[in-house]
Amino acid sequence: MRLRGVKSSRNVDDRRRAGGGRRAGGVGLFGVLIILAIGYFAGIDVTPLLNQTAAPAQSQATTAEQDQAADFSTRVLATTEEVWDDIFANQLGRDYTPPVLVLFSGLTQSPCGGASGATGPFYCPVDQKAYLDTDFFVTLNRQMGAGGDFAAAYVIAHEVAHHVQNQLGILAPVDQRRRQVSKVEANALTVRLELQADCLAGVWANNVGELLEPGDIEEALNAAVRIGDDHLQRQAGRVPAPHTFTHGTSKQRAGWFARGYQSGNLSQCDTFSAANL
Repeated sequence: MRLRGVKSSRNVDDRRRAGGGRRAGGVGLFGVLIILAIGYFAGIDVTPLLNQTAAPAQSQATTAEQDQAADFSTRVLATTEEVWDDIFANQLGRDYTPPVLVLFSGLTQSPCGGASGATGPFYCPVDQKAYLDTDFFVTLNRQMGAGGDFAAAYVIAHEVAHHVQNQLGILAPVDQRRRQVSKVEANALTVRLELQADCLAGVWANNVGELLEPGDIEEALNAAVRIGDDHLQRQAGRVPAPHTFTHGTSKQRAGWFARGYQSGNLSQCDTFSAANL
């Protein structure tokens, strides 16, 4: 992705040097990695486990790799701001208020709960911030097989898409509905929400075409496949159980991203009206 010349966004809360997080304590590095692996592949938040074995972190210098990831993330965020500002104005006739991107290393806190490498990148509608551990890109590349800068950009665009859903008034009603139905029905609603975010990420990709390099879209599609619920459950040694899915299958995630990319239009991302996902 050609980001040279793209200015970094100012809507960034960089907590990596603040020392406000926590660091692993008695379990040791290997133990922490095991806990993180369990959390990621089982689809649960293991932050409480980490907090039980954590000690207050001291302010520490960041690595060159983390700084590079942070710089990349703030530039990608800037492209989402430009794209969604234009789409909101031209397709919806309204203003777009961008989210704040929280960059952290290890652990931090949000109004939606603890943020860590175990939770993965996420969006919190309470404070309208997206949370990203800069080390996640290493995990995405080395552990999950979704390398490439545009795969990382897709992840950021997906979280920003949740903010777009919030701006459009989609998140609150869906969340309320999820609280009123069974776990299986709630999961199904969450899948539609996540696939819509994938489609919106595709819309963003369509609108940054001048920044794309050969192979970028393939990187994003590969990332979508690698983080499909069925693929992750197989990787964890489990038989895929559709009733537990919360993000959609690899085919669905790649398909909805492609749909958004090919159309470049918000109207093509109505997963809640789609008969078949």
